[in-house]
Amino acid sequence: MESEPDGIPVGSQRARAQSGPGIDRKAGDELSHAAIYDVDASDPRSTLIDRTGVPPDALRQIAELMGALGELRDAEQRLSRASRRYMNLNETDMRALHYLIVCSNRGFIATPGAMAKHLGISTASTTKLLDRLAAGGHVVRAPHPTDRRALAITITPETRLAAMETVGRQQAKRFYAAARLTSVERDVVIRFLRDMTDEITLRDEAWAQEGAEQAG
Repeated sequence: MESEPDGIPVGSQRARAQSGPGIDRKAGDELSHAAIYDVDASDPRSTLIDRTGVPPDALRQIAELMGALGELRDAEQRLSRASRRYMNLNETDMRALHYLIVCSNRGFIATPGAMAKHLGISTASTTKLLDRLAAGGHVVRAPHPTDRRALAITITPETRLAAMETVGRQQAKRFYAAARLTSVERDVVIRFLRDMTDEITLRDEAWAQEGAEQAG
């Protein structure tokens, strides 16, 4: 392999130059956090992404952007795990409670059918979920005021207060980050997030369908 006078292979120098200083290593052989999201590190042969014409500075900035998104996901996952431990509930349970809080705030009557649709689970799974939450003193089921065939689901005051004063308060702090942006900056972020969502949305990919069938 061709080497420069310092003994470092030319390919390694080129990759380091493209990735930027400090993006590949922290200490010894330990990868830095940013390296995990670096395009060259994940796709060195452009098998996944055609980045022809994208200059090194843009690649470095994109890697930094992807790293920032990764850090956000990590923070959200840590918060989610902490909230589930605190409330002694699973992720679907927590989503259900958040749904009930929003319904209450908006004056909507939450029903099992609407919850099933929101959570993306079956009616049978929703019944089991409500049984579990009711047994834990988190929700109350009552006759629907206008539909005799349905039930009205509400969150108990104690669980609402516990969720709002802990998990809810921490989650709400995202507002401050958005508020610090200008109107133009928010439009850019909104467009970027929606564009990225559209790019990664599954559209009948065969491998995803096979995985769903195996899981089912």
